[in-house]
Amino acid sequence: QKPKMSLDQKAFLQYTGGTTGLSKGAILSQRNIVAGAMQSEAWTRPITSEINEVYINMVMALPLYHIFAFMLSSLGMRAGYTFILVPNPRDIPGFIKTLSKQPFHIFPAVNTLFKGLLDNPNFKDLDFSSLRISQAGGMAATEQTAARWLETTGCAMIEGWGMTEGVAVGTANVITDRKFNGTIGVPVPSVDVIIIDDDGKRVGVNEAGEMCVKGPNVTSGYLNRDSSDDFTKDGYFRTGDIVSMDEKGYFRLLDRKKDMILVSGFNVFPNEIESVMLDCEGIIDCAVIGIPDERQGEAVKIYVIPADNNVTKNSIKEFALDNLTGYKCPRHIEFVTELPKSNVGKILRQKLREKHIADNPQR
Repeated sequence: QKPKMSLDQKAFLQYTGGTTGLSKGAILSQRNIVAGAMQSEAWTRPITSEINEVYINMVMALPLYHIFAFMLSSLGMRAGYTFILVPNPRDIPGFIKTLSKQPFHIFPAVNTLFKGLLDNPNFKDLDFSSLRISQAGGMAATEQTAARWLETTGCAMIEGWGMTEGVAVGTANVITDRKFNGTIGVPVPSVDVIIIDDDGKRVGVNEAGEMCVKGPNVTSGYLNRDSSDDFTKDGYFRTGDIVSMDEKGYFRLLDRKKDMILVSGFNVFPNEIESVMLDCEGIIDCAVIGIPDERQGEAVKIYVIPADNNVTKNSIKEFALDNLTGYKCPRHIEFVTELPKSNVGKILRQKLREKHIADNPQR
């Protein structure tokens, strides 16, 4: 006897990245997963419908257990794509060799991976004539990487936003856009977004607040955990992400609520500072956290991977003063050889906060 299946049945338990705390098991139903695949297919159709080749090849250089890869796999299986599997994307020369063997049409990745490829001199020699979609997700994309990507490949980087609890589907930039705008786009079909302040009131245009979402792809809650606080009274899921919406309805991702730094009453977003400071000559990579400060409540601290010994704290401070508002400038600079990152390349700021406490026990 065949079991009776329903869209409300639990299909999958997907554990969150745990970048800001304990990893939790998001319950994803059959409906959540089917909806996510259909929403993604509808969003990409204006481009995919124009590709006249027998197979649409999608580069899969993300860990397959990550929700971004899971959503792309669901989309690919639904639409009949071929996957080019790259088990070790950190091996950039090997990755480039894999890409040289066949045409590729869809290239989803995180910003650090796009940047890593661009930094290799052999990447520009690949044939990009088939590339039609470059999808950035998993972490904030930066303007400089997007500009270099477009220049090298001729294909614009399209940024989107999703979360484990929504099968990585949420907002996205219009797939046919040719210009990177630094936003995470607009809600995809069937997704409804509101932005609220700490009192639960909806904020105005261009005002920052917590993004809350509703849709057929959004989880009903977490396994073995009271999830009532994770939803607003009217049923929107609280994402923990701070965003603002402009006059055209495009959303800008400012930061995780837990990562926001409060300097003398001003909200400071680490993502913004990192994005600016990556333009500073001699900074290979950087990460920003807030640390306790007696005078201001919190102060900005930046961890920097320097390119060589010519990079000084003074040159970094001067660049910050020239390019950032005073209260956003890092007051503390520490040079490191590596930054703690998740398998998808997200900076684990919690680990840096722990490192700071361990290094400064008396404070």
